[in-house]
Amino acid sequence: MIETHFARRAFANGEALAKDFADWTAALLAQAIEARGLALMVVSGGSTPKRFFAELAARDLDWARVAVTLADERRVADDSPRSNARLVRETLLQGEAAKAQFCPLADSRVTAEQELAAAAARAAHLNWPADLVVLGMGDDGHTASWFPHAAGLAEAIDPAARALVAAMPAPDGLEPRLTLTGRALLRARALALQIEGPKKAEVFGRACADGPVEDMPIRAVLRGAGDRLTVFQAG
Repeated sequence: MIETHFARRAFANGEALAKDFADWTAALLAQAIEARGLALMVVSGGSTPKRFFAELAARDLDWARVAVTLADERRVADDSPRSNARLVRETLLQGEAAKAQFCPLADSRVTAEQELAAAAARAAHLNWPADLVVLGMGDDGHTASWFPHAAGLAEAIDPAARALVAAMPAPDGLEPRLTLTGRALLRARALALQIEGPKKAEVFGRACADGPVEDMPIRAVLRGAGDRLTVFQAG
């Protein structure tokens, strides 16, 4: 077993997790606003964070002082059901939370090279390091769009990566991705990992064991974030 130093918060179900996670996140963002005048939060897509996003949107926070961006994105149109930007707009940026500054990654209307350059330029104007990075984990042990043995993975997960944003191929043969690199994700002031269900719990257990980072890239977070990482787990 590889030594790790993250904190863990366990819950009986996803509803209890979402409420506690939202309270924890709102308090952290409020502290960042008080300390630095604004807060930067990086969030992930997928089905798991929907309930958390809805809870967080309802929290009393100076949302106009919060910037939100994505850990990764598919190269799809903004209105695609596979768009992480659409998920964030429809579930998190609601009510008072709509006042937050949102910085999407993808723009499928331009070429892939132009899209990467534009995403990198937008990301460069954000106030790094992020105050909070919220991550999920796939059944194959990927996080963001850091896929096992993907081309360019070593550079993407490097905390000293040259770029904030990298282009990554998708293992399913579907849309290529843009992902934030280790320079953006692993240097955050705080990181959170949301795990729900027995399947994800089993994958997470394997990720905590010894083994190459390339096999399960979530290990880059578990081993690199130290006590800045909190794991929220239900089921």
